[in-house]
Amino acid sequence: MNPVQTHIVSEQEEGVNFKLLFAKLIGKWPWLLFSIFFFLGTAYLYIRYKTPIYKISARVLVNDEKKGAGMLGGGDLLGELGGLLGSKSTVDNEAEILKTRYLMEQVVRDMDLNITYYHKGRVRDMELYKSPFRVQMVTSQDTIKGTKVNLKFLKDRKISVNTKEFETIAHFNQAISIPKVGTFIITKTKGENFADNEYNFTITSIDSKVADLMKETEVAVTNKLVTIIDLSINHAIPKKGEDILGTLIKKYVEANLKDKNEVADSTIKFIKNRLAYIGTELGDLEGNIQGFKQQNNLADMSEQAKLLVQNSAVYMNDLAKVEIQLSMFNSLLDYLKDDKKRVLPSSLMPADLVFTGLMERYNALLLERDRRLLGLTETNPLILNLDQQIANLRKDMLANLISNRTSLQITRDKLNSQMKAAEGQVKQVPAIERNYLDLARQQRIKQELYIFLMQKSEETAISKTSTIANSKTIDPPKSEVMPFSPKKSIIGVIGLFMGFLVPIGIIYVQDLLNNKINNKEDILKMTDVPIVGEISHNDEADNLIVANQSRSAISEQFRALRTNLSFYLGQEDDKIILFTSSMSGEGKSFMAINLGNILAITGKRVLLMELDLRKPGLSAKLNIPNKQGFTNYVINKDLQAKDIIKPLDIHENLFIINSGPIPPNPAETLLNGRVKTLMAELKQQFDYIIIDAPPVGIVTDAQLLGPYADMCLYLVRQKYTYKAQLNIVEELHKGAKMKRLGIVVNDIQASNSYGYGYGYGYGYGYGYGYGYGYGYGYGSYGNEKKKRNLWEKITGKK
Repeated sequence: MNPVQTHIVSEQEEGVNFKLLFAKLIGKWPWLLFSIFFFLGTAYLYIRYKTPIYKISARVLVNDEKKGAGMLGGGDLLGELGGLLGSKSTVDNEAEILKTRYLMEQVVRDMDLNITYYHKGRVRDMELYKSPFRVQMVTSQDTIKGTKVNLKFLKDRKISVNTKEFETIAHFNQAISIPKVGTFIITKTKGENFADNEYNFTITSIDSKVADLMKETEVAVTNKLVTIIDLSINHAIPKKGEDILGTLIKKYVEANLKDKNEVADSTIKFIKNRLAYIGTELGDLEGNIQGFKQQNNLADMSEQAKLLVQNSAVYMNDLAKVEIQLSMFNSLLDYLKDDKKRVLPSSLMPADLVFTGLMERYNALLLERDRRLLGLTETNPLILNLDQQIANLRKDMLANLISNRTSLQITRDKLNSQMKAAEGQVKQVPAIERNYLDLARQQRIKQELYIFLMQKSEETAISKTSTIANSKTIDPPKSEVMPFSPKKSIIGVIGLFMGFLVPIGIIYVQDLLNNKINNKEDILKMTDVPIVGEISHNDEADNLIVANQSRSAISEQFRALRTNLSFYLGQEDDKIILFTSSMSGEGKSFMAINLGNILAITGKRVLLMELDLRKPGLSAKLNIPNKQGFTNYVINKDLQAKDIIKPLDIHENLFIINSGPIPPNPAETLLNGRVKTLMAELKQQFDYIIIDAPPVGIVTDAQLLGPYADMCLYLVRQKYTYKAQLNIVEELHKGAKMKRLGIVVNDIQASNSYGYGYGYGYGYGYGYGYGYGYGYGYGSYGNEKKKRNLWEKITGKK
């Protein structure tokens, strides 16, 4: 194998031969052009009729004390009024809240987004935001099946309503029931006119619409150094997308304010209950004092009694304060001993910084737990961790309350002992005034407690009215001017890319699946046997192409073969050429006739020997009888060589020996001793002897004739001979079973590319201006064919 061939083989084995693939692609340029136009047209239609999607964005600033004072600055008004705010949110937590399904469900329900309106179009339906009609659900199924409802406006204010499974005619404001959907009414929208008579709308479940919107919504903290949340949503209608995002932010702010007011609401509720209870006791006590005075005709106390009351006023005030604090502690203990997870009334806290801090942390964790439960279950590890923290804080607060209550009880007992000393002096006062003094003391304690609760109630109400959200919209929802989908440039590039990729892929797959000889590279990488000739496809039914069309391209190719053979048959005694192949149908007889004719034209005496004794075809192609021939000579010893040699009308220098009758044992017939004698005698009479032998890939007859041949031509037919069959010729070559083995490629299809059917790279020219080229189709002199137009090339018509 020469170095050039070695390089080609290794290159082919390494991977895809892009040069050859490109040549094939150029040869199929009509299909390539069609593919490019088809995919570019498809891309255009996709861009034309694909619903454009716009990106709507908004930005929210969150007060995050972990990253700075935020928009509220360093002062916290609510903290100064008793720590009503309780919890301090972080930007990351708020971003998670904005992602919750609960908020999006509120948006869907508030805007009726599970009902989408469309205007019927020729190719696709156009979604409407401001629809000329509205659908109001009266009752709905538990699980609504997504349904498209077609609506057509008729005369006399009637409307036609139909689905795949339902159809009816109704009026506006009339209840319509659709199975698996529910009951609804259709009303006209004020200020909106009907642009057409045909519309439709889709009704889906709340859950499915929420899921769809959550997929299109993005919430992110893009910069961790600031407390800004970026929100965006993708929607086909810019205004509708802006309203959806605006409503989402609105619901988030409302939920945030609700969380903040929950502590204040709990405090107000507690105070009202206590005021009602103490007010009843105070009213009863005042009634008792009034009745006591009337019963005992007591207008005023003596000077001594007044002096004693004044002296004991300090003790009574201190005792009243202690009783108030003990009452608050007992109420808080009842709150904490209850297993219900509810916030504590923060404005009633005693002046204890430790307990105040614990309570604020406790309320913050409770509110955080409620927010997390919007998107998590109670078995989630994060919720379980919060529950554990809440339980620990509850234990710490109980221990603190019990300790403080014990301290207050000691103070109360000390004050009671001081009061008893004062009461000892009061005993000197008459009994009626002393009883009045006891009632007055009880009234004073109740009044102090009532006034304290009234004061805290007003403080809490003021704090609630001053509550503001912990976030602020700094960039309202706004749509981009141009849609981000579909991306026209990218779709166009993809269309162009697919226009090239599909034909390339088809050609490549065809090559992978093709197991037959298609081009010269297939032969060169399978065998080292040289290629001595290449014959193109014959469109005519005439086998005598050289005799009848001597100036055709095929005739020139036989002349090229004749020239190449002259280099192999250089000795005077080299006269016998043997044709064989892998299987029948590869053109041995056609090659033998025309090669013999082209040799005879040069004035050489040429003999054709039909030695395919199993399936002779040479006589049939020449339209001559085959009654007597080679077989008769072998069997009948009286016959001489001259008796079986017949001249042919094709040319005066061309003769033939027919095969004769088909013998029962062809191989043994070829081994007969008379064959050698015949060959020696024929070499004396003729300049060239061409043997048409059987296929060597099927029977051994050709190998039996091999010793007589000076040159063996192995026929390979394009798109007919299997690649694996080239192993036969390679084995014959490696084993030296045939002398001077060469390959002739037959029936090569014309094509505007490279390789077999892809051009040969050489041609023949004559001084009178006519040429025969094999690279881009095959020309012919005096028998030119009409050029095919583009449609004929694409469809393959001749």
